[in-house]
Amino acid sequence: MSTHSDASGAIMPLPKIRRATGLGGVVPALAFVGIFFVAPVAILLLRSVLEPVPGLGNYAQLIGSATYLKIFANTFIVSGLVTVISLAIGFPVAWALAIMPGRLSTMIFAILLLSMWTNLLARTYAWMVLLQRTGLINKMLMGMGLIDQPLALVNNLTGVTIGMTYIMLPFIVLPLYGVIKKIDPSTLQAAALCGANRWQCLTRVLLPLAMPGMAAGALMVFVMSLGYFVTPSLLGGTANMMLAELIAQFVQSLVNWGMGGAAALVLLVVTLSLYAVQLRFFGNQNPGGR
Repeated sequence: MSTHSDASGAIMPLPKIRRATGLGGVVPALAFVGIFFVAPVAILLLRSVLEPVPGLGNYAQLIGSATYLKIFANTFIVSGLVTVISLAIGFPVAWALAIMPGRLSTMIFAILLLSMWTNLLARTYAWMVLLQRTGLINKMLMGMGLIDQPLALVNNLTGVTIGMTYIMLPFIVLPLYGVIKKIDPSTLQAAALCGANRWQCLTRVLLPLAMPGMAAGALMVFVMSLGYFVTPSLLGGTANMMLAELIAQFVQSLVNWGMGGAAALVLLVVTLSLYAVQLRFFGNQNPGGR
């Protein structure tokens, strides 16, 4: 028992400090999450099996329709391409940021953050201007003699992939930078002293140590790409619809909450499955090898 002395020098016991126990401290937070997040999702998913008639008819219609299956294919193909391209571009950028001098690294970070803070709709319209047949990109390619005719880069999945890669790139650079920055440089130096060349240092040392950050960034980009709406809607058009556009059409245009809830549940199941896989293989790894 802790004690203290009073003015007369007598030893007096200190009062015990009560610690909060149970769930009393987190009940408000749990109630907030339950009311504003869990309940709306649960209601939407219930409507998927109750409307227009009780049963799994909405899911059967989603799976049995070639049109809807094409939309699912578009969504997963574009999301996968965006994730792979973002990783291929983001890893060298994150590595360069980690080894750059502080002032230059700070400046490039500011540019990345500025791109994230710029209005999404404005950035998407800017890509529409750049990618159209008379846009800057086609003019540059034709001026360099690389193409004879303008390329079709909008109103297709190519434009969607380009626009979404640009938007998603910061979301993979930032977690990768945090992981790479924690890697001890002496680890790479030790590998070089042991006879490893640059390729072996990259594939056998740097990439395994950075894998948790790569997995976290790839998961974030893939999941966000699955549910993206604005960029695919403007750069892809109705002929190349993705899942988020389909859900919006069900709810807003067709007022079919049952089909919209069914499509949303498919998206939710895929997201949770990917998160479970990421936790299974990378959840216990220590980023940076420390």
